[in-house]
Amino acid sequence: MEKTSYPNPRFAFFGTPEIASTALTEMETFGFVPALIVCNPDAPVGRKQVITPPPTKVWAAERNIPVFQPTTLKNAEELGPLTAETFDFFVVFAYGKIMPDWLINLPKYGTINAHPSLLPKLRGASPIRSTLLSNLSAAGVTIMQMDAQLDHGPILHQQPVMLPEPIPGAELDRTMALISGDLLVHVMVELQKGTLTPTAQDDTQATFCTKITKDMSELKIDPAKLPTGDEALATYRKICAFDGWPETFFIHEGKRIKIKQATLTPTGKLMITRIIPEGKNEMDWNQYFKNK
Repeated sequence: MEKTSYPNPRFAFFGTPEIASTALTEMETFGFVPALIVCNPDAPVGRKQVITPPPTKVWAAERNIPVFQPTTLKNAEELGPLTAETFDFFVVFAYGKIMPDWLINLPKYGTINAHPSLLPKLRGASPIRSTLLSNLSAAGVTIMQMDAQLDHGPILHQQPVMLPEPIPGAELDRTMALISGDLLVHVMVELQKGTLTPTAQDDTQATFCTKITKDMSELKIDPAKLPTGDEALATYRKICAFDGWPETFFIHEGKRIKIKQATLTPTGKLMITRIIPEGKNEMDWNQYFKNK
């Protein structure tokens, strides 16, 4: 969408992590800035469990935008910032809390949601990383009109994202966030014009995300004989999918070796370039293994 000036509807943005703040920054380039940010409460982060504000809260503070951090959306009497004022839209991207029907339907144009897959494929909470783990051709972004069911509402707009090969998850997160921000602006403009016709999803074609857990991230590899061919591609997909969190690792001589960077050679061999050996700082693969 071209960077032109459009009237900024009054909307509240529901989202918490870095991917959501990236989308907000993209929307801001069109002049679309929320009147309210709704995000999860501050939470402990890192080994020292330091109580830390969510990225979207930090984004809002830099712009003097009000922030609302409810622990639940179930109790109408506790949602004053959402019910005391009138909104044209609620916009949801990477929020994670269930919204009741009455809240979804509260704004003038209802609630729209950006979901980083081509719905009904990969419904659920981890579509980007699940895309990298499995079918790369399923990559894309869907803007839908929310209803009370999980990623079920009618489709307002879709854009495929071509991925000829796996890329690190953090890189794909950013790509999907930028596209989502762009499409959310487009959809809000078109809904106000009355030019969009929602299309129901075909539930018979629905698939659901793999839940990403820490115990999925261990690789069974021999550093003296890294995989090639299909095995290398499957391993590289996993490294990309778990980039950032939970991060892949393997055990060598009783030590946990975390993989920070890898690639595939033109001949189809896995090449690991950066690692964090247990008890050490990040270093080059060859630096660690040259004396092994």
